[in-house]
Amino acid sequence: MDPLTYKQSGVDIEAAEAAIRRIGPLAKSTFRPEVLGEIGAFAGFVKVPAGYREPVLVSSTDGVGSKLKVAFLADRHDTVGIDLVAMGVNDVLVHGAEPLFFLDYMAVGKVVPEKIEAVVRGVAEGCRQAGCSLVGGETAELPDFYAPGEYDLAGFCVGVAERSRIIDGSTVTPGDRLIGLASSGLHSNGYSLARKVVFELMGLKVSDVLPGLGRTVADVLLTPTRIYVKPVLELLKAGPVRAMAHITGGGLTGNLPRVLPTGCKAVIERGAWTVPPIFTLIRETGKIAEEEMFRTFNMGIGLSLVVAREHADHCRALLTSLGETAWIIGEIQAGSRGVEYVGAR
Repeated sequence: MDPLTYKQSGVDIEAAEAAIRRIGPLAKSTFRPEVLGEIGAFAGFVKVPAGYREPVLVSSTDGVGSKLKVAFLADRHDTVGIDLVAMGVNDVLVHGAEPLFFLDYMAVGKVVPEKIEAVVRGVAEGCRQAGCSLVGGETAELPDFYAPGEYDLAGFCVGVAERSRIIDGSTVTPGDRLIGLASSGLHSNGYSLARKVVFELMGLKVSDVLPGLGRTVADVLLTPTRIYVKPVLELLKAGPVRAMAHITGGGLTGNLPRVLPTGCKAVIERGAWTVPPIFTLIRETGKIAEEEMFRTFNMGIGLSLVVAREHADHCRALLTSLGETAWIIGEIQAGSRGVEYVGAR
């Protein structure tokens, strides 16, 4: 019997090294001036940007979830990295933090350098959209954990905020207005339900065109999550925002109450914004109750902001001028912390 090697047990160190050579330039292309050193060290080094009197580091971690299943079916891997970054940077953004740096973790059944490069290309693109640096990561080859062709992703974001300007919702009061920023579609949440409707109930393949949408299943379901960092940071320079919520798993129903103080509820006007047709298709095909839709999906609102009534029109106009589609979708009223939907169904 020939001597057993690590490669024969399923771990290819040479392939991993080839992948690292491919992704190093992608990471370096995202570097901010605060980054010290190069890719390849055991850790990343980043200075706190100048200009902060009392800087606070704000961190978040997340993944992409079962949206990856669609990427596997379509064999398209260049956008899920954007989703990974979006989940982290939007989370730190809602507390008033500027995303500073990002790290990724990718676990694979088998290292395929080209596929890893495609994923990290998306991560780098997401970091560029957010203005943060990709300073490191880890790729683990775990042949006994994942089915052939599959992988999992996790991301870690660190941002920085002036302590006196941290946004935590504590100043929200009845009468404040809610602004909603348009999502690009499903973003990265609700895919277990969406996949059940599209692939099981409708019997579609990733290459099929979704009825009434004129785009393939892969194109619609793999649309990257919007990254709101740059326009919202511009808005924060004016300082009028009292709270923000990233609308992820749990939808508006589950996420808005997280930033409301006791005694305040969000009253949302159904019909105040345009719901993307993918949500209507899922609801009608799956015969899903509206309440269930609103606590599963973002329903077309990817980020919500709470501002004083007198600032609402100005904030919406500024966000529109910065390229966002923004609507005033409701207001804050006195009551038990939660979300109430009013208006036409």
